[in-house]
Amino acid sequence: MLFNSFIFLGLLAITFILYYLPRMEHWQVPLLIAASLVFYAYSNPWLLLLLLFSASINILASYGVVFGKPERRRLLATAGVVINLLVLAFFKYSPLLAGAFLGVDSSLGTFLLQIPLPIGISFFTFEGISLLVDTYQGKEFNREALVPRSLSRHAQRTLLFISFFPHLVAGPILKAHDYLPQIQAKHWKQIPWDSVFVKVLTGYFLKLVVADNLKDFTFWIAYPYFNNQSTLTLAVLLLGYSCQIFADFAGYSLIAIGLAALFGYQFNDNFNFPYIAASFWKRWHISLSSFLMEYLYIPLGGNRKGKFRTYLNLIITMGLGGLWHGAAWSYAVWGLFHGALLAIERWLQQNTPLRIPASFSWIKRVWVFVMVTLGWLLFKLPDFNHVIGYFTSMLHNQGLAHNYTVIAYILLYASPVFLYHACYLLTDRSWGERLQAYRYWVYGLLLFLIITNSGSPGSFIYFQF
Repeated sequence: MLFNSFIFLGLLAITFILYYLPRMEHWQVPLLIAASLVFYAYSNPWLLLLLLFSASINILASYGVVFGKPERRRLLATAGVVINLLVLAFFKYSPLLAGAFLGVDSSLGTFLLQIPLPIGISFFTFEGISLLVDTYQGKEFNREALVPRSLSRHAQRTLLFISFFPHLVAGPILKAHDYLPQIQAKHWKQIPWDSVFVKVLTGYFLKLVVADNLKDFTFWIAYPYFNNQSTLTLAVLLLGYSCQIFADFAGYSLIAIGLAALFGYQFNDNFNFPYIAASFWKRWHISLSSFLMEYLYIPLGGNRKGKFRTYLNLIITMGLGGLWHGAAWSYAVWGLFHGALLAIERWLQQNTPLRIPASFSWIKRVWVFVMVTLGWLLFKLPDFNHVIGYFTSMLHNQGLAHNYTVIAYILLYASPVFLYHACYLLTDRSWGERLQAYRYWVYGLLLFLIITNSGSPGSFIYFQF
């Protein structure tokens, strides 16, 4: 079920009305669980079996970690994490492994290639792992604050944590120690209406007006269409896709954060204007980068075991993070590319005696944006040979005629992304108060454009991960 569908808006309205009815405090959690299961099962009810199986494993394993025999806690936590990863690997990576090692001629290879990818499996699997690791470690919080003594109550809380519909299919990735303490009775007067309105409106604008219109032009990036496009057109297409994937995913995250707040739950920001960042991964898909740091990079040793291990840990973490995004080797290459960039950045910071003056920090920001934009081609073209072909065409197609229609529309629909980042820079300075005075005019314009200029409906890009 898509956020930009009428059936979802109906489900949201019914759930919201029932949620805040008088004397519904004790039924709020079951109501959200029921709405979330309907939301997830709408397109394919059979997927509920996988979601409930995953939740059951994490419920029982985490309960055993907290209330079972102390000598078995490590075993239970480890077994739970392994089962989560095996389920993820089976559904997400079987086709990749079958294609690489078994081939399509064998019966087993054919079977594995036909396994469908369940929507949201990467997200709810990571959240299950978060619950197990948090309950096992329990360093900064009381384990029993995460896992109550009552197994039925723990099952309800965990199922809500994993299935809560705003984040279920494309994040943000939640951590157990952030979300579970928030589960309590919610009241109408606690809703931050201003924040909900701004986030949901901005999110729908980025998705419906920017991303959904850009997708109708960036399809020329696909093979074999790019072979006949000029160098300038190819560069603008890549710029357009960079803006499209930001608008698509940041838009989804803003909607999810706003809807969660509507029901009394606070999600951390998932994007912080990443295209003007000097360090991209601190501000793009923050929930994933913080998850990888907390549950992978630090356990690998982080920066505590010397410079070489630090660089290696960065590359390993980002390589696995890239592979998490999709079952294709191009995603792993994309992750390794970002890992190498982070390692180089860290080496330069530690070994370059000269510091770039603050007034020239824009040079690094432009460099980061260009590298990130080039890297997105690995997302758009999972076949690595097509990626090589695209860059080859960019080098050799200088003499072809430019597609000015495509260029013009991409620049038009990409411009809100640059204005969005520019407004952030201005509000951080003396222009902030002036812009605030016109904010309601801007909100009215966004709503008008959503009504009159939305693109053809399309699923969110991150649904495939």
